[in-house]
Amino acid sequence: MIESVRPQRTELQQRQVVDLEQIVAALPDAQRRIFERIYHVSPTVGRLNPPEHMRRWIDKYFGSVDSVSEQKVVKVTNRWTLEGSLFNELRARRPLEARIPADLAEEIARTAPDPFCEPELNTPEDVFGRIRGRHAITASNIAKYDGFHGVVIFEEHDPLAFTADSVQDAIEVSKQWFQECHAIDEQAVYPLVMWNCLWKSGASIPHGHMQVSLTRGMHYGQIERQRRVAAQYRDAHGTDYHDDVFAVHEALGLGFHHNGIRVLANITPRKEKECILLGTALDETFVGAIYDVLNTLTDELNVVSFNLVIWHPPLVETDEDWSDFPVIARMVDRGDPLNRTADFGSMELYAASVVSSDPFKVSAAIQESLGVE
Repeated sequence: MIESVRPQRTELQQRQVVDLEQIVAALPDAQRRIFERIYHVSPTVGRLNPPEHMRRWIDKYFGSVDSVSEQKVVKVTNRWTLEGSLFNELRARRPLEARIPADLAEEIARTAPDPFCEPELNTPEDVFGRIRGRHAITASNIAKYDGFHGVVIFEEHDPLAFTADSVQDAIEVSKQWFQECHAIDEQAVYPLVMWNCLWKSGASIPHGHMQVSLTRGMHYGQIERQRRVAAQYRDAHGTDYHDDVFAVHEALGLGFHHNGIRVLANITPRKEKECILLGTALDETFVGAIYDVLNTLTDELNVVSFNLVIWHPPLVETDEDWSDFPVIARMVDRGDPLNRTADFGSMELYAASVVSSDPFKVSAAIQESLGVE
């Protein structure tokens, strides 16, 4: 692993992802070589000729005809995971004319009461009963996608009214749920925590809740792929994959430490404003960092619907090598929940993610909010 020096905040605030090729070229040789063995950067320019009739409309939404006549697009691909993103900041200015005319707070309030408001009356329990925390309680998912699949229900109905204490409690309840399931089936050892907030994220019930599952045989596909990538990278280069990913993000200004937890604004995000946290344990410090970053996204960067996942090694030793696999949290903005336009399309499903938010702006905003020096 290399030692990285983050750029000053003023320098970071001036950076743009469309200039990534030049930013990488200016890195010290050791950092640039590691970036280039993990990532591939391909810039291009898109050109168009609008009719005269469109010019007023273009001026209104995009500022000027010149701004759309030539558009720089940057494609970034992780050579190991093959996650890829295409960046063009103009896409953030697209007119979205399918917004439902409503107030989000009113819409959330209108959904109460729902089954999660009285979970002990309106949700099934697991075969071992329920786990109760200070602010959360478990239920068994009524339509399971795995043998052990549960719900951790927040006491508070509003899914955006989470607090540091309620998030800590929900994760602690999740960990107890994993242990109860594992006690029933000792081969169920691969845990997953998910948090879908509001309709755009896939949540069928607005009431604040996480989902938990514990699978057997092999971890879920994307997590197992990440483990294999890390092992292949270590065999090829003799260094830790996650250490090197963080080091190059830190060198670019996209990664930083927060209370000992490594945080980065992903250079190949699955979608808008994706942040990744790397830790050694799903403990109070790691969960506190999750809360701090997520709370910054919702309070400072207008995120209201999101997906959050925690990837965790198995509960016990298995035949696979998990020795250099950290605890990983990933969170991503899913856009305006009152807009009918989907943020995922054919590109995201079958090609590469198309992203309008700039990771440099995301990182700069989070670092400023968290007081990162």
